[in-house]
Amino acid sequence: MAQTQLPSKPLTPPLILRPTRGIGSLNLRDLWTYRELIYFLIWRDIKVRYKQTLLGASWAVIQPVFQMVVYTLLFGNLAQLDAEGNPYPILNLTALLPWGLFQKALSDAGRSLVTNRNIITKVYFPRLVIPVSSVVAGLVDFIIGFGVLIGLILYYHNIPGNGYQFSLNLPGLLMLPLFILLALLTALSFSLWLSAMNVIYRDIAHVLPFITQMWFFITPIVYSSTVIPEKWRFIYALNPMVGVVDGFRWALLGKSAPEATIWISVIVTLLVLISGLYYFRRMERTFADTI
Repeated sequence: MAQTQLPSKPLTPPLILRPTRGIGSLNLRDLWTYRELIYFLIWRDIKVRYKQTLLGASWAVIQPVFQMVVYTLLFGNLAQLDAEGNPYPILNLTALLPWGLFQKALSDAGRSLVTNRNIITKVYFPRLVIPVSSVVAGLVDFIIGFGVLIGLILYYHNIPGNGYQFSLNLPGLLMLPLFILLALLTALSFSLWLSAMNVIYRDIAHVLPFITQMWFFITPIVYSSTVIPEKWRFIYALNPMVGVVDGFRWALLGKSAPEATIWISVIVTLLVLISGLYYFRRMERTFADTI
């Protein structure tokens, strides 16, 4: 009896799996895939921040205003620091707002992985979602405080005989969202390093307040960056928050645009951000076991 021979199937080439390299290894598309989780974590952080508080969101106004009053008395009235032709409270508050956004984002995101360890050890998701959501959540306080700044500018502008005239800087106002983004990216770039290191070395949680306190004094918040000698301006601008604060003051107060300072801040932020993303992704696989 003759045997029927089945037709041979063409051999399929073997499937070779290789790890992604370069920018593709960061898997930044996962942030868009898990965008609903980011929205949920942002909303959770905002609710927890003002839960069971007497004043609620008023703290977003009280804190920068109280700081502005204290710094005005110490540095504006007693030390008589140069306010570049502006009332010192306005000069100070235009720096306190972006600094407050940066400080809160850095503090929350730097401790975010340890704070959310219960979620990390139970459910899989891109761990990058956690510091990103912690950074963005600080925008609510910033928006509330920004309304106070606008009211303060209008108040001083309408006082007769004080010599202060507010001029609308339309190009600067159009650039203002970019400076807000630069402040958020600066906080995210450094928090990627700090949050990943905090999983291994819990000392970071104790060092972080000291870092932000020292960072405050090397940023032109209570003073203008023009007091820095010209020969030190480049080194001083390596602090990316210098470009953020100078950019805010240019956008809102109409002073000369600090182009060199801003570009240096952008370059430093991008370098720290890219290196932080690679370091965070490399350490991400050990978070659940170490935390």
